[in-house]
Amino acid sequence: MHETGLAEAIVSAAVRRAAGRQVTGLRVRIGGHAIDPDVVTQGIQVAAAGTVVADSTVDLVLEPMTVRCHECGRSGPVRDHLAMVACPQCGGVDIDVSGSDDVVLESITVNSAELGAV
Repeated sequence: MHETGLAEAIVSAAVRRAAGRQVTGLRVRIGGHAIDPDVVTQGIQVAAAGTVVADSTVDLVLEPMTVRCHECGRSGPVRDHLAMVACPQCGGVDIDVSGSDDVVLESITVNSAELGAV
């Protein structure tokens, strides 16, 4: 499952960035393909079990790609994978898909009691 690998990579990056400090929150920007934010959040929580990221809050910022149809002129966000193949309005396949498919761990929040120890 795509979301599982994504969640594991996010937790791995957060653990490295935390450098042993307890993480209380993550902010992650996800661009590109349509994903289920609940599945990603749950995946992060499962992957974080037993790490310094366990029990942290997860703030996901989703930036879906945009599809523009040359046949009917519709332009809008990609809500599912089929919209990247054919226009959801007219079914036309002469479309442009734009946007970023980056996943960025924008920030972590660590336990403030540990900040003086670093």
